[in-house]
Amino acid sequence: MSQTSLARVAVDSIELSARTAGDREHPALVLLHGWPHSSALYDGVLEALAADRFVIAFDLPAIGASRGLPPSAEKTVLADIVLRGAESLGARGIAIAGLDVGGMIAFAAARDHADRIVGAVVMNTVIPGVDPWTKVVADPRIWHFAFHAVPELPEAMVSGRERRYFDYFIDILSGDARKIDEPMREAFAAAYARPEALQAGFDWYRAFEKDAERNSKPRTIATPMLYVRGEADAGKISDYVRGLERAGAVDVEQATLPGGEFSPLEAPDEFVAILRRFCARIARSSARP
Repeated sequence: MSQTSLARVAVDSIELSARTAGDREHPALVLLHGWPHSSALYDGVLEALAADRFVIAFDLPAIGASRGLPPSAEKTVLADIVLRGAESLGARGIAIAGLDVGGMIAFAAARDHADRIVGAVVMNTVIPGVDPWTKVVADPRIWHFAFHAVPELPEAMVSGRERRYFDYFIDILSGDARKIDEPMREAFAAAYARPEALQAGFDWYRAFEKDAERNSKPRTIATPMLYVRGEADAGKISDYVRGLERAGAVDVEQATLPGGEFSPLEAPDEFVAILRRFCARIARSSARP
């Protein structure tokens, strides 16, 4: 079984931290967390995924052990940053998979940086500007999207109370909150304990308007894509897949996993199996003459 290690890589003024596993000669799988997570989200699945992949799980810019705020929190900018980081680590044949905000970044990679990746996995999220975005943000249960987008106020309210605030979302968004254990909850809270990190997380929401403006303009997205949702998540997966197709995706498959929005923790075996199947499919496709 592959051993995990820590890596650091500079992208302009940003220093990215990543957990890595696997042979660098293998095709790469880049894993991105969302809010309020860190790369620790993937600790339990890295080694299994590294059987035939060079796996890189980044802390997004300014989160966890990464340092430096990005020039913009727009997801296309973040996609460029993490892809540059992966390329600097020697990644090739990159498949990118993201959960929550990380899924928005994976979509941006497929839409705007297609020549640098071979596949994208979008998990447990809605894409700004892509159906059913308007319906989702109008749902009063998604109140935090608007709150987090307010300048400065969320930082003032949440700073020093990260653990209590994050626990609320972990408990309501997971299918079985017991599977997000105490050490993992502490790791997530610690990843945002610095003012820069907390701002970076809320800035993701502040950029949604610009993300939506970009994504609402359909363009052909030829990159193979997998859309994944937890069985406990609200909404029909077919609505999200149709939205991706209307946005221009021409090769989209779908899958559901047990649990809610914390698939690597709630259903690790199934999570690994689905990602490995997708990676195998895109490998077969790229090998065809």
